[in-house]
Amino acid sequence: MPVYEYECISCGSHFDKRQSFNDKPGALCPKCQCESKRVICPAPIIFKGKGFYITDHRKPDFSGNESAAPATAPVVPKVDAPAPTGKV
Repeated sequence: MPVYEYECISCGSHFDKRQSFNDKPGALCPKCQCESKRVICPAPIIFKGKGFYITDHRKPDFSGNESAAPATAPVVPKVDAPAPTGKV
């Protein structure tokens, strides 16, 4: 049976309750015995398999290894600074 999270309408406390899928949503607060509402939380998304990573779409190199990327250093342009004039 799944565990659902509830929030009390009057006192704002959070608590969990194990309920069946067939039960109506709703529970009484264990602190003040008032009505509560079910808190909806998004489920985490896990991407598995081919096609989700940038490494899955690289072109193969000459050795046939598809996961290897060419090792190149980034090109950084050299900026020439003006020569010092000696004046302050």
